[in-house]
Amino acid sequence: MAITATRRAVLAGTAAAGLLPLLRIPGARAATSGVLRFGLSSFPPTIQPWANSGTAAATVKLMIHRGLVAYGEDGSLQPGLAESWSREGETTWTFKLRDAKFQNGDPVTAEDVKWTVEQVAGERSTAYFRTEMRNIAKVETPDARTVRLTTKEPVVTLPQWMASYHMPICSRKSSGNDFIGAGPFVLKSQERGASLELEAFEGYYKPGLPKLKGIRAVAYPDENLRTAALQAGDVDLIEYVPWQSMTSIDENPSLKLDAVDGPFMFLVFNGARPPFNDARVRRAVAHAIRRTDLVKAAFFGRGSPLEHLPIDESSEFYNPEFKNAWNYDPELAKKLLAEAGQPSISCNLLSTAQYGMHKDTAEVVQQHLAAVGIQAQLNLPDWGTRVALGNRGQYDMAVMGTAADSNDPNGLANFLDGSLSPSYVRSYGLKIDRITELLAAGRAEFDTAKRKAIYREMEQVSIEQVPMVGLNWRNQGYAMQKGVTGFKNLPGALTFYSGLTFESTALA
Repeated sequence: MAITATRRAVLAGTAAAGLLPLLRIPGARAATSGVLRFGLSSFPPTIQPWANSGTAAATVKLMIHRGLVAYGEDGSLQPGLAESWSREGETTWTFKLRDAKFQNGDPVTAEDVKWTVEQVAGERSTAYFRTEMRNIAKVETPDARTVRLTTKEPVVTLPQWMASYHMPICSRKSSGNDFIGAGPFVLKSQERGASLELEAFEGYYKPGLPKLKGIRAVAYPDENLRTAALQAGDVDLIEYVPWQSMTSIDENPSLKLDAVDGPFMFLVFNGARPPFNDARVRRAVAHAIRRTDLVKAAFFGRGSPLEHLPIDESSEFYNPEFKNAWNYDPELAKKLLAEAGQPSISCNLLSTAQYGMHKDTAEVVQQHLAAVGIQAQLNLPDWGTRVALGNRGQYDMAVMGTAADSNDPNGLANFLDGSLSPSYVRSYGLKIDRITELLAAGRAEFDTAKRKAIYREMEQVSIEQVPMVGLNWRNQGYAMQKGVTGFKNLPGALTFYSGLTFESTALA
């Protein structure tokens, strides 16, 4: 099937080739010694520490806050505000806190950790990790530097929970929307919708860090203008490098690109009503899409097909037998639709026009679905509306793109576990009990070999029941001036944790 080029792709390609004027953006300022100018992909809708409000917000949160555990440049778990942790039995974890200070000068204590867990788990909490924290039955504070967490059931992934940028530790003196963190930078001011100013925290617990005097984060929602700002020298570093611009940046001697595979694109369904409450129809969708076309049209070849659950080949939990489980097979798709009594379907496909990769993906998917008898009408609102519609289940199918919560298979729970509260990243009203049971079993099992068997079965059930449809892995890039050192794009699903390395970033 021929895939038509989108107007956006042509325009963006022109910009990448340097044929559009380099525009100086309002809010961009000349370089200040020791202050890094960072181009955000959007202005964070909120930087409330325990909310999930997107990648840009997560990056800013990683400037301001730290959790008990962190990630190293190689993706391994590293000490954060806790200098060590250990497991006692199957349900108790003990964390030993280091000598660290909050940005108000107070020491980080066990009582602050206890307060944080209680706030996230609270009855009225809207925190992203509320369900996880409600699994903690007891928080004990034997002394100011010791925290003991006892869970209701065994949880092998609890250290990963505590490393999440959704679980930073805040001072119990925080109030209202004024949350006091212990990260390397302090938020000093912000111009709503435009920029945020941060200064180095002199009391940060790591000697000699941060290396920068501050960070000025400027929002560039237009990806072409974000790239142009980097090329013009208005910013030192940008996130979400447009895929069509990666080659030109890579070839520019004054710039450098740091890109990794890890995020992925996928489809979710409204499983609360026909026709997508039928697994055969969902499987038909999975087999209807030629993913190589998606990689070319939406990501300019910077990615690879994903015909199974998004478990990377580098993971010890990867199962090569499932590599092509949802292979492109339009005849099989038609056969499955006929078996389901749905040879012809009219539906809507929710995406967004705000992010080109989402819009382009939706257009390619729409063309492939039409070829097997599924006529999908596109709905392309702004991102905020798309999130709201997804949370309420006001769609038939929807395009999504993100990364897992971690490189552990349990990091996929938010996309697969229909027992969790409704979320725009997960199929609406689609609860597959066996998947929920297997995810719970995987979290509770400490033996790696047994965990592998559990997740293999989970993947097998998911391939048959199709709670989501994997589309493609995508390359995720940061780009920067040659003089920027110390910033690192973390591997795999942890790419969105790269803001951790702002503490070691410097300007030549």
